[in-house]
Amino acid sequence: MTTEKPIVLIVDDDPSVREALSELLESHGVRVASYASAGDYALAGRPEAPACLLLDIELPDINGLELQARLAGTNHPPIVFITGHGDIPSSVRAIKHGAVDFLTKPFSEEALMAALDAAFAQDRHLRAERVDLERLKARYATLTPREREVLPLIVSGLLNKQAAAALELSEVTFQLHRRNVLRKMGADSLADLVRIAERLSIPVTHSRRGEREA
Repeated sequence: MTTEKPIVLIVDDDPSVREALSELLESHGVRVASYASAGDYALAGRPEAPACLLLDIELPDINGLELQARLAGTNHPPIVFITGHGDIPSSVRAIKHGAVDFLTKPFSEEALMAALDAAFAQDRHLRAERVDLERLKARYATLTPREREVLPLIVSGLLNKQAAAALELSEVTFQLHRRNVLRKMGADSLADLVRIAERLSIPVTHSRRGEREA
């Protein structure tokens, strides 16, 4: 994970607001990059350091809420909205779609810094989760095709005998594959492997419940 200082990405069409916010944040040791429109921001690269998108509602091209909608599902920094024309429907929509906070101008320095701290914490958490997921994907890639068949049977809760029968293997052979799967996936227990399978969205195609009902 990066050790760079966090950065705030300001998107506001008012140059005086961008300048004032930049001076304030830099006085707190926070790096700043500012943009006058959503289009300018879209052309910028994603920072490597923990970041927050400080986003105005009223912009010259598209408004902040529309930009939030376009960013949904992408790898973007947590959003803190700022606006001089706040209303309840806008704030509800912003928060419902994942914004960390919705600040109405003029807002206090304390409120702004608290919102940014929350956004940085969220971004660090999301980055850590992405790193963990990529590590699990890399481990999964080391499994043989047979081991990839064995993994969902292990986490299904089937007995070794039942799981081996499902793959037409001897129980001894299945147990060997089971040990290899646990080792390669870095799982210390069945519970660990279940968590890993959930993170990787590996479907469970068999279950002890299904065996009993059959």
